[in-house]
Amino acid sequence: MGKIYWLLLLLPISSLLAQNNNYKKESETGHPMQVIPNLQTLKGGLNFLVMGDWGRHGEEHQLKVAASMGSATVGISSDFYIITGDNFYPKGVASIHDPSWQSSFEKVYNLHPHYVDWYVVLGNHDYKTNPDAQIAYSEISARWKMPSRYYTISKIISEGVQADFFFIDTSPFQKDYYKEDEYVVNISKTDTSAQKKWLEAALHKSSAKWKFIVGHHPLYSAGKRKGKTQDMENSFANIFEKYKVDVYFCGHEHHLEFDKPNGYHFLQVISGAGSEATPVTSAPYAKFAAQEFGFAAVSITEKELLLQFINEEGKILFTSTIQKLE
Repeated sequence: MGKIYWLLLLLPISSLLAQNNNYKKESETGHPMQVIPNLQTLKGGLNFLVMGDWGRHGEEHQLKVAASMGSATVGISSDFYIITGDNFYPKGVASIHDPSWQSSFEKVYNLHPHYVDWYVVLGNHDYKTNPDAQIAYSEISARWKMPSRYYTISKIISEGVQADFFFIDTSPFQKDYYKEDEYVVNISKTDTSAQKKWLEAALHKSSAKWKFIVGHHPLYSAGKRKGKTQDMENSFANIFEKYKVDVYFCGHEHHLEFDKPNGYHFLQVISGAGSEATPVTSAPYAKFAAQEFGFAAVSITEKELLLQFINEEGKILFTSTIQKLE
């Protein structure tokens, strides 16, 4: 494969052809779905939303973000959701019968557009009780997809063009968690070496045009954990670079951020503002960072990726088109 170059453009280009359709519906929670002006997709693209850090029983802006997600799902004809962890605050769920499944998930994301596939990873809060309960829920839910703590899916963009998504479990790579009582019991049962071997083998085997990694913890941040993400960088940056990963989607930081780390091929998208928004600062790698409730909308074709950050009001905060050339 030839050398890959990235061109980052902060304005839409002529290939951004598909506008969102008019759609309005009142949810059971009273939050209306609205048209999102200027929401775009790439013609013939594979479209999906990325959201994380959300499960607060419908409180703290979760309902408004959910309504905006419904609007965006219709607007871009989203095929699925990528969920970046911390799915149930404050301590995950105990079983498939835990009341939080209803109060934080089923009764919040209850609009028809929300019933697409949810591909999910675990966050650190999900480790506080029974992380395996979220895997088990996949057996009884038509939309909740978490077959194991780390896994791979493939999506067809167009004939002969494929995107591979590699979902990883990042909490066991955080050294501090092994010293905290609320994490250590479940964290200590994991095998980080086995997971890294699995990831490298899967990346090596993949011949997909696009390679995306999904995890909870970021490698870089312009948020409150700026300068405190070394565990992730040390564990994964070289692997991402070696196998030419295109984008790492993550959460943990409760804001929206787009990063181009200096010296690396891969990009990073932080989407962890599903129900909380915390302060941001600046960083040389951060091309955009905002203390906003919201999520990301992504559209990909063979040679382009369109990223849009959307807030709880349905406002598009940032747009970047990335061209992948070989």
